[in-house]
Amino acid sequence: MSDVGEAPNSFKRLAFLSSGTPEAEEARVRLVGKYGDVPPEDADCIVALGGDGLMLRTLHRFMGAGKPIYGMNRGSVGFLMNEYREGNLRKRIAGAKPSIVHPLLLRAINTHGDEFTAHAINEVSLLRQSSQIAKIRILVNGQERMPELVTDGVLVATPAGSTAYNLSANGPILPLDAPLMALTPISAFRPRRWRGALLPDLAKVRLEVLEAEKRPVSVVADHDEFRDALHVEVEMDHATDLVLLHDPGHSLEERILREQFG
Repeated sequence: MSDVGEAPNSFKRLAFLSSGTPEAEEARVRLVGKYGDVPPEDADCIVALGGDGLMLRTLHRFMGAGKPIYGMNRGSVGFLMNEYREGNLRKRIAGAKPSIVHPLLLRAINTHGDEFTAHAINEVSLLRQSSQIAKIRILVNGQERMPELVTDGVLVATPAGSTAYNLSANGPILPLDAPLMALTPISAFRPRRWRGALLPDLAKVRLEVLEAEKRPVSVVADHDEFRDALHVEVEMDHATDLVLLHDPGHSLEERILREQFG
């Protein structure tokens, strides 16, 4: 099934996923009727219909599968999505610019001795889970860099995620191809003027929760939460490539650049 003017062999097999909202589901039904549908495992490209939340869930679901993801906005924010248009879809996908992003790899242990491993495409966040402010020790590549950060939380963000929670916490926007991670405090009380740090994306960050029983802290990797964290290790997983497709002139790199100029 292909539209007039489309190369029939370009991304011939498409899989359509929706966020489940009425708007997204109606779009999925129309597009399936127009282009057909295959299981995601057999697709040349997965088309995600929704907002940024669906895009993150889709990237997590197919992490390691090597499937390019082309999103079209049927949600609210849509920073990671393309404009929704139904015509010439295979041609649009074939002409889209790929953005390669690497997720963060999180390893954590809680006060009960339980272990937790997860990936994060946007950020790994440590957040106080009670009225008690958190106290966190920060080490980079095994060397102590801050003996005690007194704060509501702290996060490590990828370049792709630097415009999300990291930006809301007054962290820096990172160009997509920058070999960096952002380490950003969330409402830091002491050191009061510490605004965070830019770290090489080869760095290994260790965050140790001080007085963990009295001041419990949870760790969140995108949507996955692990409570009562004791210590957390975060590094960039360079072995995992995630491929997002964007229309020319609207690449993720271009969108991040635009954010830096308001």
